[in-house]
Amino acid sequence: MRNGLRFLLVLMLALGLAACASDGGARSGQANAVAGNALPPPDTTTASGAYEGATDYRIGAQDLLDISVFGVQDLDKEVRVNSNGQISLPLIGAVLAGGRTIPELEAELARKYSEGYLQNPQVSVFVKEYASQRITLEGAVSKPGIYPITGKTTLLQAIALAGGLDNKVADLGGIVLMRQVNGKRMAAVFDLRQVRRGIVEDPQVYGDDIVVVEQSGSKSAFRNFIESAPAIGVFRWFFP
Repeated sequence: MRNGLRFLLVLMLALGLAACASDGGARSGQANAVAGNALPPPDTTTASGAYEGATDYRIGAQDLLDISVFGVQDLDKEVRVNSNGQISLPLIGAVLAGGRTIPELEAELARKYSEGYLQNPQVSVFVKEYASQRITLEGAVSKPGIYPITGKTTLLQAIALAGGLDNKVADLGGIVLMRQVNGKRMAAVFDLRQVRRGIVEDPQVYGDDIVVVEQSGSKSAFRNFIESAPAIGVFRWFFP
């Protein structure tokens, strides 16, 4: 009876020490995490402000625009934004498009066309190619590479752009999303099974984000980061 009691006490002590060690490790990891579970938006991706935070899309260099003026077919034009953020249009010449939202550019073009050319012009702007917004997908996806994104795009949608996961080697619990936040390189780990089930929110991805799908059983810097991450979906500093 005494031996059995002694064994139970030793077992309880061992479990208590393990819990403390585990708790301390979690607290240590949390020290590097951004407060809260919400994914913070990245820093401005281009000098002209081609997409900042969760605001409306802002036109950037190399975007391809389809511009039309209702009732005046001769003014309809497809133009690409140059490196200075400008476009050139009939009658009104050079116009700064970079850094503006689509409604802002439509209003500016309408104002310019109304100055001595048209009465109450109705201008429409459609972005055909979001060349200034790109994300990188690496690792165990079917088609790794750099992909343009159009408007609001989630992690699941981004992975679909790369043809989905390589089901033979992909680690569903090892999806790493990296971005620049406040000038620092940060990352968060996602379990795609939880995202698909709605347990974890499908996060939005932004221009210049990098998504890495780890391979099962790999031994890499990403694997070390995944194993030390304090919680699913919480950004923390990433040291390659």
